Amino acid sequence: MAIHDSYPIGTPGQPWGAAEVSAWRAERSIKRSYAADVLRVIDTLRDRYEVIQYGQLDYDPDRYPLFAIKSRDWRDTQPSVLITGGVHGYETSGVLGALRFVDRHAERYRGRVNLIVAPCVSPWGYETIQRWNMHAVDPNRSFREPSPAQEAEALMRLVAPLRERVLVHVDLHETTDTDESEFRPALAARDGIAHVPGEIPDGFYLVDDIEQPQPAFQQAVIAAVAEVTHIAPADHDGKIIGSVVVAPGVIRYPLKQLGLCAGITSARYKTTTEVYPDSPRASSEQCIAAQVAAVIAAIDYTLAH
Repeated sequence: MAIHDSYPIGTPGQPWGAAEVSAWRAERSIKRSYAADVLRVIDTLRDRYEVIQYGQLDYDPDRYPLFAIKSRDWRDTQPSVLITGGVHGYETSGVLGALRFVDRHAERYRGRVNLIVAPCVSPWGYETIQRWNMHAVDPNRSFREPSPAQEAEALMRLVAPLRERVLVHVDLHETTDTDESEFRPALAARDGIAHVPGEIPDGFYLVDDIEQPQPAFQQAVIAAVAEVTHIAPADHDGKIIGSVVVAPGVIRYPLKQLGLCAGITSARYKTTTEVYPDSPRASSEQCIAAQVAAVIAAIDYTLAH
């Protein structure tokens, strides 16, 4: 297997050091506004929900405060639902889907569930349209102690008092063409390993938890999303991104072991959504709607069971 040698930063076969991380960071630039796209929307929700600041990124604390949206009528007797988006900042529909759910649909659950929503966990990644944080660390492999990513560390602090009380956690993600064209080659270069080209699945899929699988729950979410956009088929090996498809549109990961966001609570019902925004069969609007449909289906299934 040949070492991938086409990524423009680093020496093939050698992990990056500080100089390579600095060179990588120097090539990143601001492409959109966290303040305009996220903070401004959160401000419109303050009259209906409690908005709490749970941290800030030390890259630029004034530019990157971290906010969560919480039910005003929080009751310990109600089931608690955690929704997270933008753990990978470039995955746009997760951020916008979380905000849209709160704005248009969360009210129907008043008095039935406690909601806590962190819509944009990685605002620097959102603005620069990057998977990693400013230090070339993947926040979604960093939900462990001690965490190498302040984005993950801040969210874990927020959730810690609720870890055993959250019943549902939906973590909103995308799988994009740039995963294969940029982010996986960058990962291989950063770690000094071979980049093995892979396939990007065309459609929506879910990641269940190997440690506590909930097949009926996952299929309820898939069925709801199938009304909005198409579900990713398995590849010729019966897999999606290298993992065996256990049911239509569903694979499984050891969420906690891998340090993934969806593993940060003891929730019985947890899932990671994966929308494919580059499909010729799906628009940006469909991707946002699919994220919203997934959240609604997850909560409705839980309330029914």
